Amino acid sequence: VDISASFVQLTTDNAHAARVAIDVRYGNASQLPFRDNSFDYLVCRAAFKNFSDPLGALDEAHRVLAPGGTASIIDLRKDATLDEVRREVDGMQMSWLNALWTRLTFRWFLLKKAYTAAEIEDLVARSRFGRGELLRDGIGFDLRLTRPRTAPAA
Repeated sequence: VDISASFVQLTTDNAHAARVAIDVRYGNASQLPFRDNSFDYLVCRAAFKNFSDPLGALDEAHRVLAPGGTASIIDLRKDATLDEVRREVDGMQMSWLNALWTRLTFRWFLLKKAYTAAEIEDLVARSRFGRGELLRDGIGFDLRLTRPRTAPAA
């Protein structure tokens, strides 16, 4: 699912050219175009920081996951230090100019839109998931969320 119609078309064209069967859909993460309980596993990579309704997106992930299903949300950490960013970019083995541009892009654009661990934990606590496991991963995080197999007792 992507909110960009041009990205949906590009992905569809590339998948077709590579002879990969994939269902790419236009849509919004806070209003997913799928039935309840549709998936056992859901992945959101490098997009969560851009969502206009992150709480709605978490609740939608919960809705479309089957009981016992897991979501993995992977994105940047706002609290990544400049030294951590430098180490990450150095590991990409780019030319000095590309490395400089990439470090500046992280610092002035990407990290500004990202969430701190406390902000993510607050969103999860307010979501239908209620809790999750936040794993630190370099300059990013991997948030693991599981939909319970049964509804909690009232």
